[in-house]
Amino acid sequence: MSTLQDPAAVDALPYRVLIVEDDRSQAVFAEAILRGAGMQVEVVAVPERVLEAVERFAPDLVLMDLHLPGTSGTVLTRQIRELARFEHTPVVFLTGDQDPERQLEVLEQGGDDFILKPVRPRHLIVAVQSRVRRARALLSSRQAPAESDRHPVTGLYTRPALMKALAAQLASGAPGGAVLVETGNAVALRGRYGYAAFETLMSDAGRFLGSLTGEHPAARLGDNVFLIAAKGLDREALDAFVRRLRDGIGYHDFQVDGEPLRLRCTLGYTTYEHGFVDAGAALAAAEDAAREAHASPVGIAAYTPPDTTADGDVVQELRAALAPGGQGLYLAFQPVVAVAGGDEAQFQVLLRMTGADGNVRKAAEFLPAAQASGLMPQLDRWVMENALQLLQKRRAESRPLRLFVSQSPRTLAQDSYVGWLQEALDRHAVDGPSLVIDLRLEDAVIHVVLLHQVCEQLVPAGVQFCLSQFRSNEDANQLLQELPLGYLRLSAEFARHPLPPELQDEMRVIIERAHRLGLQVIGQAVEDPQAAAALWVAGIDFIQGNLVQHPDQALEFDFRSATL
Repeated sequence: MSTLQDPAAVDALPYRVLIVEDDRSQAVFAEAILRGAGMQVEVVAVPERVLEAVERFAPDLVLMDLHLPGTSGTVLTRQIRELARFEHTPVVFLTGDQDPERQLEVLEQGGDDFILKPVRPRHLIVAVQSRVRRARALLSSRQAPAESDRHPVTGLYTRPALMKALAAQLASGAPGGAVLVETGNAVALRGRYGYAAFETLMSDAGRFLGSLTGEHPAARLGDNVFLIAAKGLDREALDAFVRRLRDGIGYHDFQVDGEPLRLRCTLGYTTYEHGFVDAGAALAAAEDAAREAHASPVGIAAYTPPDTTADGDVVQELRAALAPGGQGLYLAFQPVVAVAGGDEAQFQVLLRMTGADGNVRKAAEFLPAAQASGLMPQLDRWVMENALQLLQKRRAESRPLRLFVSQSPRTLAQDSYVGWLQEALDRHAVDGPSLVIDLRLEDAVIHVVLLHQVCEQLVPAGVQFCLSQFRSNEDANQLLQELPLGYLRLSAEFARHPLPPELQDEMRVIIERAHRLGLQVIGQAVEDPQAAAALWVAGIDFIQGNLVQHPDQALEFDFRSATL
């Protein structure tokens, strides 16, 4: 059967443009112009997120800056061309470089065109429309090739193909395990050798890993992270397999800029015998183990299930509250207020439970029991379902709002969760941007690979993500570049008064870095007017806390009149 597409139908779809630009003002300028012309636009500010964005957003055209931190637009263009789906996607360079030789180099390195800055809005629109129109016509004239389940450079499985293989292994009931391999320190390696050399090194590492894993499917999941679905291995054989991988990679001489380099790797693994419900749960367990492996002198750790011994009375109350017709759980809301003023209503959703003794418990008092007893996914869905019902009600009343809703990584890891949430958004007629999923920094650092996958599926629906309880360290700063976040919520420590000088400096750096990445920053737990003033001086975008309003079941707050 022919797979040719109707050219008219293809061209009727909105044009999709990915802007790669680290200058925030330039990115906002181009984004506003193209959105105003009816195009769908996504902006990426850091090179490390470009390939992920290309695969997720599937742009018709990439508008590329020439000079980027740690790399260049031409290097990224070559890497985009290595992805079979995007081999012919137009890449147009937007540059202020007037050197004709440099412009010729751009074209020789795979660029399709270049536009000189400053550019007139009409010129930018016409140039993009013309290129996309021709690219779509070319695409529709070809028979669509079957998607490969292998990466063209490393020969490893693609991420979706690997997750399918992992799910099939789990469903078979045969022994085996999931192994997560982290090769070297991505931040240090990229800082030492540069973006292009780092990518070449990781491709070499991927090819070599594939030679070690043999028949066991493997895929690159992130910068320096690989996952193997080891089939047919019992616990003892899996342990030996993991040690062979560690030694095989650790004693191999890779080449970087003509010099030998050995990569220290850490490996976390889990057997299938723990009865994981799906591939996402197995991946989450392997991530837990990989985090433990960082602290192990041998660089290896096996997954240990959590202690299921929990507070019996609290668990019993939770089960009763979650049962059909159950009572006791309810939502409270705290406003998130723009320091510059505005009338956009947005609240953080806070979970509460009234116990058998009549006392109200905050979430921190019963969530550990929910986690240990396996009730966390059910509890998260209860919160999300009630939040979506509220968003639907407010939209019907022409009083829209945005809600920040916390969800645990173990819930997000469920294979069925993303599909359930997408269906629930449609069922409640909720626009994606009105929902922000809150992720705790501590959880996100452990489950970054898993969260990559969840974000890839939900961001196209407009759902946004917020990284909460943020303090600056190497892992946290790397997350800002790896995850497609919209918001960052500072740790409550930054709301102290007086704030120690070292925390003042750290806060200022965090806010500046977040703004460079296009993120909006929330200061939480604000109790003191002087603490609020310090946050405002540091450049915060929103404040939240009892100084503004205590959590309440009613969604009543005058955002229009609220000022700091």
